[in-house]
Amino acid sequence: MLKLEPRPQASKLWTYGSPLLALAVTVLIGVALFIALGKDPVRGLQVFFWEPIKTSYAVGELMVKATPLLLIALGLAVCFRSNVWNIGAEGQFVIGAVAAGGMALLADKTTGPWIVPAILMAGVLGGMVWAGLTALLRDKFNANEILVSLMLVYVATLVLGYLVYGPWKDPMGYNFPQTKTFEKVTQIPRLMQGSRVSIGLLLALAGAGALWVFLFRTRAGFAQQVGGLAPAAARYAGFSSRRALWTALLISGGAAGLAGALEVAGPIGQLTPYVPAGYGFAAIIVAFVGRLHPVGMILSAILMSMFYIGGELAQSRMGLPKSLTGVFQGLLLFTLLACDTLIAYRIRWVGTKKGGV
Repeated sequence: MLKLEPRPQASKLWTYGSPLLALAVTVLIGVALFIALGKDPVRGLQVFFWEPIKTSYAVGELMVKATPLLLIALGLAVCFRSNVWNIGAEGQFVIGAVAAGGMALLADKTTGPWIVPAILMAGVLGGMVWAGLTALLRDKFNANEILVSLMLVYVATLVLGYLVYGPWKDPMGYNFPQTKTFEKVTQIPRLMQGSRVSIGLLLALAGAGALWVFLFRTRAGFAQQVGGLAPAAARYAGFSSRRALWTALLISGGAAGLAGALEVAGPIGQLTPYVPAGYGFAAIIVAFVGRLHPVGMILSAILMSMFYIGGELAQSRMGLPKSLTGVFQGLLLFTLLACDTLIAYRIRWVGTKKGGV
């Protein structure tokens, strides 16, 4: 029979091989799902993994989806490496979008290009404020940051709903719960004509580079990680756990808020009740599949955006429910957790003795 045997030390091979194995298992389970639903599995895999990269326009749409996922995941990586469990990035994304939308609504026909940096900064500050609430409650009252950050997601959604159904509702919008369409000057500059890819992609890639430098080439980044891995050692070395908490949550909130600003001032162009797209929760999977490393998270953000686009295409072209996107995301997370067992354990075949009891 098979038996798990503890390894003397963590396997470097499976540290990086586990996500690849998890993806392979997810694909196999996906094939079984397509067959069970009476669909062609080859066509299903093509919709998820080939159609999103088939043309230059498709690649552009892939980057549009990957940008917020990568930005949020970069911020979450700082939290998770610091042993701060920020599960509420979705709420920080929403409040960042609300703050950015409020700034965009101030623009009129005479507003200059300066409004774009102001919108992005408003989004960053909005996300930081929302994450700061979690930091404050954890710091002053020792509240559990998992519960606080998660509950604040629902509060953020209610704030957005109040604004688009109430004071910010477009009076000329035929009673739809949405703000007016933002002025053209507020639109995030695009990288190329005929594509929706904006400078947000460059900001996300720059953020990945900055995170690598921060985590692996600065004393402050070292302090963040030591505080998460060994709090006692961090205190002995003189590193402040309070500073690590606030730094992690403010960076994470700011990154999520920036993603929200780029979304509403980019592809959406207004505030609607549908701003919450699940990016904040999906980015948790992106962060862990990417091993909390900037390069790994770039690749996993692309993979996760394939699931988003593949789910939409599977709905329109194969008649499958849109919830299939969430199914694939969940499968990837759970198979990753299972495959991660191989990092600390090896599988041994233990023969049974004949005539044993």
